[in-house]
Amino acid sequence: MPDSIKAHEQEHLDEVVAKIKVAQTESKKRIDSAEDDEAGIRKNFVNDLRIKTDSYEGILETALSVRQQQQMLAERQNSWQHATTELSTLKRLEKKAYFARIDFQEGAKSKPETIYIGLGSFSDSPDHFLIYDWRAPISSIYYDGELGDVSYQTPDGEQTVDVQLKRQFQIEDGTIITLYDTDQTVTDQMLLSALSEHSDTKMKSIVTTIQKEQNRIIRDTGSDLLFVQGAAGSGKTAAILQRVAYLLYRYRGHLTAGQVMLFSPNQLFNDYIDQVLPELGEHNMVQMTYYQYAGRRLPKIDVETLAQRFGETNTPAQERISRLKGSLEFFDAVTGYADHLESTDMVFRNIKFNGKVFIPKEKIQEIYYSFNRNYHLSNRLQATKEALIRILNRRISSEMKTKWVEDTIQDLDREHLNALYGDEPREFESADKEFQFLARKVVMQSFGPIRKAIVRARFLSINNQYVHMLRDMPNRIELQDYHISAADWQASVEESVAKLRDHSMQLVDTTPYLYLYDKMTGKAGERDMRYVFLDEIQDYNAFQLAFLKFSFPRARFTMLGDLNQAIFTKENSRTLLQELSTMFDPDKTKVVQLTQSYRSTQQVTDFTKHILKNGEAVTAFDREGELPTVTVAADEADGLQRVIDLVKQNDAENETTAIIGKDLADCRDLTEKLREQGVAVTLIQSENQRLAPGLIVVPSFLAKGLEFDAVIVWQASASRFGADDERQLLYTICSRAMHRLSLVAVGEVSPLLSDVPTDEYEMV
Repeated sequence: MPDSIKAHEQEHLDEVVAKIKVAQTESKKRIDSAEDDEAGIRKNFVNDLRIKTDSYEGILETALSVRQQQQMLAERQNSWQHATTELSTLKRLEKKAYFARIDFQEGAKSKPETIYIGLGSFSDSPDHFLIYDWRAPISSIYYDGELGDVSYQTPDGEQTVDVQLKRQFQIEDGTIITLYDTDQTVTDQMLLSALSEHSDTKMKSIVTTIQKEQNRIIRDTGSDLLFVQGAAGSGKTAAILQRVAYLLYRYRGHLTAGQVMLFSPNQLFNDYIDQVLPELGEHNMVQMTYYQYAGRRLPKIDVETLAQRFGETNTPAQERISRLKGSLEFFDAVTGYADHLESTDMVFRNIKFNGKVFIPKEKIQEIYYSFNRNYHLSNRLQATKEALIRILNRRISSEMKTKWVEDTIQDLDREHLNALYGDEPREFESADKEFQFLARKVVMQSFGPIRKAIVRARFLSINNQYVHMLRDMPNRIELQDYHISAADWQASVEESVAKLRDHSMQLVDTTPYLYLYDKMTGKAGERDMRYVFLDEIQDYNAFQLAFLKFSFPRARFTMLGDLNQAIFTKENSRTLLQELSTMFDPDKTKVVQLTQSYRSTQQVTDFTKHILKNGEAVTAFDREGELPTVTVAADEADGLQRVIDLVKQNDAENETTAIIGKDLADCRDLTEKLREQGVAVTLIQSENQRLAPGLIVVPSFLAKGLEFDAVIVWQASASRFGADDERQLLYTICSRAMHRLSLVAVGEVSPLLSDVPTDEYEMV
């Protein structure tokens, strides 16, 4: 690339940056002006406002004056918010104004145009853009096409342009470091330099290196279900976060970050990605794990944690029952059971007052089933509540005459009396009338908990109903089809009953439990959620997916995962796509496969894919690195020393290291021993912890979605990874490494490595 081109581009960049600085000054002025105006309005508001309440016109005038002041304040606050957002975008652009230039021609007769693409748009006059936002329709031609004719979607339909130049920049603090001209989407040099950087405790946005397939994911607006199968390190998560940013840009004014929800694998991952959207100038969407979503709705029940779920050992019969409870057939059976509650079998509880039955459950049942067949669960429940409130109101009159009410009134002190009178006038025609007034107040206050119990439908018993449903399941499902005996099912029901008594629940029960509750109470889901993203989809079962679709009825879904990394569902993940096809319209479903793995060096990717047997396709990106190493230590003390040596080597080369163990017990034990040797280390043992800089030890089930410069696999031994169904787990652990992978086994190395060609790793 001639120096003259670089000098010319630097000159252009300097001009743009100078204009950005002018715009920053203007933004600051607007912020100051909005703040001054707001302070002035507030001051005048206090000084000028005269509250006139002597006539209807006076009250109306006061209300109008207040409303006017509120509108003026809202306008200033809006102006302040707009200017503040603009200023933060301008500050980002000042350092890295753009990362690409495209020259193109719309038709033979039109003149060639040049545009620059950056993280945000910037214009020096209303129609003159110096920088285009990477999400603008025109920017799509940078990601999608090569040189020559390229089509892209605009709000007015498809446009085709002739692309004559594609130039990419690396800019630091307003200076062009390098630039490339390319006929590709994103040059390999650009990707290589981005991928060779060190990992961090925060994920960075990679807008500059979006690939063509990722761009299809980001800009898809037509699918009700977008399913992304992506190999480890293929950029699934990055594409999804950029998709959220794109949708918020595309539907600005119609979609807010609060209408977008991301279910992520664990809290660590949420922490890792929490800077990506703010870097792109957007607010973060709603983020939670499925465990948090279920747990939030079950505050009085201890839901099984990830660590407990990973550590439990189930019998083959329990495995089969879990598989049934996670199936679509079970979802349909729960739906059928709930519908049948419209005519019989709803379990009710007495409504009590002062320890005695106030409205017996038999009476509630009689009311509930007295409505005609057109009443479904939700309106049947509503009508029952109304009838019970009428009974309560009738009881108020009779209760007012009872002895306890008279005694209560006589014992009231002045403070409580004043509270009962409230703002009511205290002139009564007679002492009797006054007593009646106070008696009604006392009874209504005492009946408050009953009213609350009726309004909140506490006369229903979800626990008893759920157990009744489980006992009824053999009438609805052929258990033999799942190789489950009646005795095994009965035992599992008793286990669920024992856990409920103990206020605890397995994760496999939480979703059917919540779904039954929603059906019983007529909940129709959160209707304002527009987009739901599910990461690590391979760890969900079909029941959970059907429940989420029911819970967010108006949302479009984006599901992404790697079927090679199914830790919890294993073979179920294979049937996932098939089951999804029955939930979503196939014509509105799009499947995108990302086979290219960018995270790791070619050597690490080649090594990890041999751990899998008939895994989904994985292609290594051509980034050279060193061979993974396998160490077989004689005993744990020897293994520990090898780990310490590896950590020292990584530290010397500024590589961030994660030591990944199979389970929490191994990780705790290793952390203790490292600390005894004076090694500074952070143990990640809960999904609610934050990622810390420096050396970390993390169990396999919490490493999902994360990446590190160097990974040391602790205890890659036959004793830990011996079974064939642990291949996906070992693959997940190894595929976290970006530049260096080291496996340390004690005694005998895992047989799962036997298919890896010996020339693809070094024994050390």
